[in-house]
Amino acid sequence: MVDEFFSVGWGKLLLIVVFLQSCQQSLQSKSLNDLEKIEDNLRSKASEQLAAGGMDPLAKMRALCLTRGATGIHGLGRAFRNMDDDGSKALNEEEFTKGVKEFGLDISKEEIKQLFRSFDEDGSGSINMTEFLLKLRPPMSQQRIAVINQAFAKMDKTGDGVITLADLKNVYSAREHPKFKSGEKTEDEILTEFLHTFEGGRGNGDGQVTKEEFTNYYASISASIDSDEYFEVMMKKAYVLQ
Repeated sequence: MVDEFFSVGWGKLLLIVVFLQSCQQSLQSKSLNDLEKIEDNLRSKASEQLAAGGMDPLAKMRALCLTRGATGIHGLGRAFRNMDDDGSKALNEEEFTKGVKEFGLDISKEEIKQLFRSFDEDGSGSINMTEFLLKLRPPMSQQRIAVINQAFAKMDKTGDGVITLADLKNVYSAREHPKFKSGEKTEDEILTEFLHTFEGGRGNGDGQVTKEEFTNYYASISASIDSDEYFEVMMKKAYVLQ
């Protein structure tokens, strides 16, 4: 079982399993090298898809985002939202092109034009940013979506649609975490670090995780896992779901 667990490509989900379990009981720590190898699996699979070629522009953009890890798609969404000065959640072709380039995705001008035209279905000259990001997210079965929603609902203790430090404190205690026991980090620091997992290096560090961020994160993790059943079992194990 352990060998199978380490070979599937769970990326950051394993890190979260270890974190959540260590917040409830004392566990033997996994080595950093093992975690880094598993975290690389998602990026490696996306890189292999890109190397194989033959991808349409949307699939290529998705794979390029996933080479940055599970927060890649969220990072692109944040880049777009930073340009949405009027809060319309819509981008014209110039803004869309600028956002893609600023995020550093290696997509040609022609491919960007194809993407924009395919989403500008009414020919209005703008695309709905939210709808675009939903289609960019790796497709998932209803079974996977349901267990992600179940996990979010458990974490969002107040039911306000956002996971905060206060929510986590109502669900988990970090006092059994090795870094708390060693005095390296406070309980708040450990829980806040967990929240930042969903934002990645380009996050705003606001200490809040929206349902969109949570779902995008696990949609990316899901892309490296073939079995619906295995995904469901591991999510339930990570979040102690029924």
